[in-house]
Amino acid sequence: MIPLNIAVVTVSDTRNIDTDTSGAYLADAIASAGHTLAARDIVKDDKYQLRKVVSNHIANNDIHSVILTGGTGFTERDSTPEAISVLFDKAIEGFGELFRHISYEEIGTSTVQSRALAGMANKTAIFCLPGSTGACKTAWEGILKSQLDSTHKPCNFVTHFSVTDVKEK
Repeated sequence: MIPLNIAVVTVSDTRNIDTDTSGAYLADAIASAGHTLAARDIVKDDKYQLRKVVSNHIANNDIHSVILTGGTGFTERDSTPEAISVLFDKAIEGFGELFRHISYEEIGTSTVQSRALAGMANKTAIFCLPGSTGACKTAWEGILKSQLDSTHKPCNFVTHFSVTDVKEK
């Protein structure tokens, strides 16, 4: 298994480090899977500030993946898809589709209100999840845990990262 450096970005106007249960869940899940939490940020739902933080992570060759939680809904302030999709070199269309498929089993047709999305930028995988802890668990357990595991077959995202400086455990 190749341990990855993963940044977590919570998009919220109201959460802080003590009330950010979604970011805390992802940080714990990342560590439990044998990866390293490279950064944990809380950013207001402002597309320009969000682009700045995520762009810095993308430009850092030591960060292999960025997982964002929040800002994917339909309220006026929800701007994660608009802020982040322009940074993608390539979209990962199947991520949002699969997330909504898995989520349907849990929340039914309410899943159509999820604007979860993902893409690659500068050999960094970026995953944008809804802000609820339940949605983060669904995404991690149903998709991310295996796709960020270098031993997962027949394929995983690790082969697309610049991980030459990381050795297998």
